[in-house]
Amino acid sequence: MSINQSGWRPEMTPERRSDNATFTGNRALMLEEPLIFEIGATDTTGVEVAEPMKVASKLGNLARSAPIGLPGLSEPETVRHYTRLSRQNYAIDLGLFPLGSCTMKHNPRLNEKMARLPGFADIHPLQPVDTVQGALGVINELAVWLIKLTGMHGVAMTPKAGAHGELCGILCIKAALEAKGEGHRKVILVPESAHGTNPATAAFAGYSVEDIPATAEGRVDLAALKARLGPDVAGVMITNPNTCGLFERDMKAISDAVHAAGGYVYCDGANFNAIVGRVRPGDLGVDAMHINLHKTFSTPHGGGGPGSGPVVLSEALSPYGPLPFTERHGDGHITLVEEETVGDRHPDSFGRMCAFHGQMGMFTRALTYILSHGADGLRQVAEDSVLNANYILRSLENTLNAPFADSGPCMHEAIFSDDGLPDGFSTIDIAKGLIDEGYHPMTMYFPLVVHGAMLVEPTETESKAALDQFIGALRSVAERAKAGDEALKSAPHFAPRRRLDETLAARKPVLVWKDPALAEAAE
Repeated sequence: MSINQSGWRPEMTPERRSDNATFTGNRALMLEEPLIFEIGATDTTGVEVAEPMKVASKLGNLARSAPIGLPGLSEPETVRHYTRLSRQNYAIDLGLFPLGSCTMKHNPRLNEKMARLPGFADIHPLQPVDTVQGALGVINELAVWLIKLTGMHGVAMTPKAGAHGELCGILCIKAALEAKGEGHRKVILVPESAHGTNPATAAFAGYSVEDIPATAEGRVDLAALKARLGPDVAGVMITNPNTCGLFERDMKAISDAVHAAGGYVYCDGANFNAIVGRVRPGDLGVDAMHINLHKTFSTPHGGGGPGSGPVVLSEALSPYGPLPFTERHGDGHITLVEEETVGDRHPDSFGRMCAFHGQMGMFTRALTYILSHGADGLRQVAEDSVLNANYILRSLENTLNAPFADSGPCMHEAIFSDDGLPDGFSTIDIAKGLIDEGYHPMTMYFPLVVHGAMLVEPTETESKAALDQFIGALRSVAERAKAGDEALKSAPHFAPRRRLDETLAARKPVLVWKDPALAEAAE
């Protein structure tokens, strides 16, 4: 695409525009925005700079040998460019974000206010311990809450995200087995209904991964699991509630069987939001579980971070947890247990997960959320998230295929499939149609155990009015597909960009802008 400073494009002559097109390409306040290279000239700058004095270069062979090629824009042009781009983002602050398995819940502004307080926002990890007692107190108190809410024995606070937490838990299991002389156990069992990062984590830690099938009702096949247990099995990685949105009713029996066979139980805690305050994983025999603070305790989610995935540990695995961790003494003083202070007290720790102590800003936000809700409020969080998901499931089960509608109530998320849609229509058409309705699509094609899966998680933070509007939009799009509306196959029509060839975009992404004029000259 080429464009001049006015925003007019050569291809937008009257005979080449659709009836609804505009001269600028804008749709009212949905502003057309080209690449920054297409609106700025590389031979100018946004400010006037006096010609510098000629001096001898000290760069040697590092001096630039060709123009840098950056566009020159004024400050207003630059601000407008990035502000317009930001308007094309979807966010939880704009509307319901139905990504199943991701728990895109509201981030209370109180959390942000607390995280920006002096003493939390401006500290440095290398400050003397005596100067950061308040911050260490936050870490310690959050750790105590996580242990109590899960019924576990200890917690590692340093993992930076869910997958990082998974690795932490698996390394604890590995260290425990090696300490018992059972390092020969090299197999991790992963049910089909587990999160996709589970097998990747186990493989990264050096284990072979074997699948355990699901039953017709979407839960772990207990008989198949028991049949596979043996002296080569290190443990099982299970997601509960699972990715079909169902609670694993045999969880205690699974844990007992794995323990009897000499293995350990890792629970993916990404879906803890559905059971927080209601169920303690420790009571179900879990040995390790990561907790995504953004999913359960409302810290910001997305944009590449900052993440936080503390890992709670059973009494059997606590001695092998990573360093450092906080320790509160009888006089209230808090110290950090580091490598040099371990001595004979923590000789079995497998080491560190990161350089320092974790994501301080996320700890502050999560503890604020916990204290503002209290134990009874957290229990209501789980209850309301389950209520909202079941409301969506039962409202749409006669419009879209709901493969596990007969398996009992769902937990925090409702799952649908594209079974029942006419030939030529599939999940992607429903998702793209939702974009035109003003919604980010739900999670598509996951979990893999459901063909054409559509996984919807409303969270507890949505009102009935918001749910009703989303249900109406999704029902409308599904009915359009059932009526054979061909226009749905080319949706979205109202987004800044049309439907992409997603396979080509994934396999051959265009990551570098090239000046069309130079490319044409090169030909």
